Amino acid sequence: MQKIILVTGISSGFGKQTAELLVQKDCIVYGISRKEVGVNEKIRQLKADVTDAATVKVAVEQLLKAEGRIDVLINNAGMGISGSIEDSSAEEIRLQMDTNFMGFVNTIQAVLPAMRKQGGGKIINISSIGGLMGLPFQGFYSASKFAVEGLSEALRMELKQFNIKVIVVEPGDFHTNFTANRKMSVASAKAGAYDSQFRKTISVIEKDENGGLPPSVLAKKLYQIIEKKNPCQNYVVATFEQKLAVCLKHVLPGSWFMKILSPHYGIK
Repeated sequence: MQKIILVTGISSGFGKQTAELLVQKDCIVYGISRKEVGVNEKIRQLKADVTDAATVKVAVEQLLKAEGRIDVLINNAGMGISGSIEDSSAEEIRLQMDTNFMGFVNTIQAVLPAMRKQGGGKIINISSIGGLMGLPFQGFYSASKFAVEGLSEALRMELKQFNIKVIVVEPGDFHTNFTANRKMSVASAKAGAYDSQFRKTISVIEKDENGGLPPSVLAKKLYQIIEKKNPCQNYVVATFEQKLAVCLKHVLPGSWFMKILSPHYGIK
């Protein structure tokens, strides 16, 4: 039986690569984006804004009307805003959290009634290693991903009785257009107290991302997770060095880990 899969954020990057791979694997794929985008014609595009619960609900209803069930939700839609925590405006913080956290909540709430009724399903939330460790000048991006981690832990226990599995995927640095699309806090774009350190750190972050893994690596991992009967709860998809950093974060005292991580970002 073909799997019915919903992927959010299919306009580019992880979402686009994943949706296109899944249709090649004979899955029936629906993709959510705010506007129609150029993707494989086999992908059924649904127009919705993940920050708007009403439009997400309508999109999911369209999928269910056509297919009668949904086997997998891949929560991928996200964005980044760089800047110091002090300089970030309430509007910028709200946009970051509404997209990366509430967007996940909206799609989860929309698909759960159908998944419960059908007796199972998979919810795959795309987090980040930035959801396992706070990244400088990406404070609210990290906060949004930390929130996804906590949400997923709680959700996993709540849904166990319904045979719905919750999996979190934490990518490291990948070479996608996420880097080019990252927004900058308006105040941080101006020369201020953090300017020199901010620009130095962001240049390191962008260099890491531009030299990162291709998004096809993550797409293949997601397909493997979908095919597993009993997938793990978490998957870190990253280079060896980044996986090592995640391990060290768990075992070292916080002050020791900060001494290791800070110099990488040019922070002395």
